[in-house]
Amino acid sequence: MKPKDLDTMDSTRQKKISRLIQKELSEIFQREVGDIISSTMVSVTVVRVSADLSVAKVYISIFPTAGTEAILASIEENSSRIRFMLGKRVGKQLRIIPELKFFIDDSLDYAEKIDNLLK
Repeated sequence: MKPKDLDTMDSTRQKKISRLIQKELSEIFQREVGDIISSTMVSVTVVRVSADLSVAKVYISIFPTAGTEAILASIEENSSRIRFMLGKRVGKQLRIIPELKFFIDDSLDYAEKIDNLLK
């Protein structure tokens, strides 16, 4: 195998793990952490996993947007609990559960702003 082939295998594995984590975190936010997100809707838009699979950058969209920073702070405070819940769900598929880093995905706000500017 050439080194180039190894790169594509890694990225395929990263994509699979990203999709798995995104799906499971979405369900966790919908069903299990109501006390953390307090009646807001949290959507997991993108998950990017590092090459060594040790860190997952989780991009979330929060609706309504009022109080976004407070909800993000609450999620970050409870990230170890969320990671534990994720581990219980994907422990059979992943040997190591990645550390979760949460970020606000403002791409929809940006697209809306551009749309308004074009009008």
